[in-house]
Amino acid sequence: MATSVSERVHKRREALRMAGLRPVQLWVPDTRRPSFAEECHRQSESLRSDDQEREVLDWIEAASDTKGWK
Repeated sequence: MATSVSERVHKRREALRMAGLRPVQLWVPDTRRPSFAEECHRQSESLRSDDQEREVLDWIEAASDTKGWK
């Protein structure tokens, strides 16, 4: 008889735990919300003339190794 989905999931999770892993729940912004793009735009605009933001972006560009990227 075939094992149920819940039994297979339980077995897989136990195997992962035995391998030294543990489950972690991660909450991320919901990009499907109507207000998401608006909030991204608002935050980007708030950094437009920020001197520290420009300094960080310049450093990232200088430190980035993009050789071989297509």
